[in-house]
Amino acid sequence: MRFPLTFVFLVFSMFSGLAQSPQPAANRPTDYLPLLEGKKVGVVANQTSTINDVHLVDFLVDHNINIIRVFAPEHGFRGAAAAGEHVEDSKDKRTGLPIVSLYGNHKKPFPYEIQDLDVVVFDIQDVGVRFYTYISTMTYVMEACAENGVQMIILDRPNPNGNLIDGPILDPKHSSFVGLHPVPIAHGMTVGEYARMVIGERWINNADSLRLKIVVCADYTHDSQYILPIAPSPNLPNQASIMLYPSLCLFEGTPVSIGRGTDHPFQQVGAPWFPDLGHTFTPRSVPQAPHPKFENEVCNGVDLSSFGESYIQAHGKIYLFWLIEAYRNAPDQEEFFTDYFRLLAGTPQLEEQIEAGKSEEEIRASWEPGLQRFRALRAKYLIYE
Repeated sequence: MRFPLTFVFLVFSMFSGLAQSPQPAANRPTDYLPLLEGKKVGVVANQTSTINDVHLVDFLVDHNINIIRVFAPEHGFRGAAAAGEHVEDSKDKRTGLPIVSLYGNHKKPFPYEIQDLDVVVFDIQDVGVRFYTYISTMTYVMEACAENGVQMIILDRPNPNGNLIDGPILDPKHSSFVGLHPVPIAHGMTVGEYARMVIGERWINNADSLRLKIVVCADYTHDSQYILPIAPSPNLPNQASIMLYPSLCLFEGTPVSIGRGTDHPFQQVGAPWFPDLGHTFTPRSVPQAPHPKFENEVCNGVDLSSFGESYIQAHGKIYLFWLIEAYRNAPDQEEFFTDYFRLLAGTPQLEEQIEAGKSEEEIRASWEPGLQRFRALRAKYLIYE
């Protein structure tokens, strides 16, 4: 298993620079408060939905905006739920507002949950990756608004992976909540730009009837280096994990741990069957990762967390080296890829290529025609340079 030296080379080559701080739309309330005054408002929000250090919902309530209900995505309204954990409808303790969970079997608002609203505000920090489910939630809310004649306002936020466009294009036959649309793994768009594509490509019912307003970020370009002030989900706790996420999440469909149940999720890879590479970790059941893969088992692996301590910024591409080497050294290759891997990859082709012994360079070359078509499509919907 050829991990150590190659790992060091790859990690140093993929990270550079310090981040700057463009301003998310929520931080400029004069651009959207007038749009909400006198309206019955729904808000799609989680713990990242802040204006400076104040939660957007708290801010709107304090400014006498008539919020009727809050819709919560995966991980919940205040962001405490683990990945995949069922989130119940509830009531917000601070404001008393009803919270409707948009996860599990209820991903799209029912008509009765939206017909009494004038406008729905969407304000959630995304990380620019297809299988990060907030853009799927946004899509379902857009469709519900379009079908029920409700305006939608998106408060845009910078994409911390805004310069990364890479990975296989999703085959619509493999569409799921972790990938609804034919885009690459890393799409290089903000949620506002992605919403424009959803409408322009008619990926929702009644797309032409949706009254969509996008409040844009300030001082943002796709080359901006943006440090997220709040963890976007429990297992992406810092910038290192966010930058590694497009490359490491594919391991979720394999018998390899990416550190869930440790202090460094999405910053290490390993398994009990890995060779001794000088690093071990032991996943434990914790609130943000109940019963993780290889719970209480010692995993050999590679630690990537130290490369994130200075707030690193990835650039260039998704790395497949780790995935290919893990497969080559797996004790049971026939059981290495699960059905979930195909949903994350968006296509069976990546699994087939790895099983056939294709190199990373060969696999990446097969992506390029699709990526070229996607870049041309993406250009039609960009808001920022």
